[in-house]
Amino acid sequence: MKVGHSIGGYIGMEICKRFQKKVISFVGLYPFLTLNKNAMKQSAIGYVARSSLLSKGVSLFASFIGSLQASVTRSIVKRFLGSSWSATAIDAGCSHLLQYHTMRNVLFMAKTEFLKLHEEPDWNFIRAKQDQIAFLFGVDDHWGPLTHLEEISRHAPGVALSIEKEGHTHGYCCREAGSFWVADYAADLIKNRMLVRDRR
Repeated sequence: MKVGHSIGGYIGMEICKRFQKKVISFVGLYPFLTLNKNAMKQSAIGYVARSSLLSKGVSLFASFIGSLQASVTRSIVKRFLGSSWSATAIDAGCSHLLQYHTMRNVLFMAKTEFLKLHEEPDWNFIRAKQDQIAFLFGVDDHWGPLTHLEEISRHAPGVALSIEKEGHTHGYCCREAGSFWVADYAADLIKNRMLVRDRR
């Protein structure tokens, strides 16, 4: 069983393709499988990521914020990034994200993601394995919009598709309530799929 969140949805699908005999089922949580051309945030991130100068500037600014007094850094992160984040997520953002090389790596990964995800998903593979694949989408998620869910439904109607309507968003893992909800969802799905497999 393989589970992937966001770009992990795309990575998980690639692992499933390469190791088809080892991966018996896949669950994509708020999956980022292809570019959303209507998302302004994605366009802005892609613009910054493709520019070496802008990437350096953003990374320098992030490291500057990270170099401030801890209470100031924490206040900035909470105000602009994580107003509803858990204390653990805020601490992780302050201690790990706000470093020059970490931010450069994040933006380089974004650049390579955006180049690769211009391509269409591999519909032939998804159709061939549709009874082994499940996706959870959010209601208002520009990384994995509901238009992508509809496209999957058209190309591979046997894929198990769910929509989370609790309001946890793409960044559910930065909030305790979202983390617990998604963990319960994934655990129930895995358990049910294992029961179906055992009955065969």
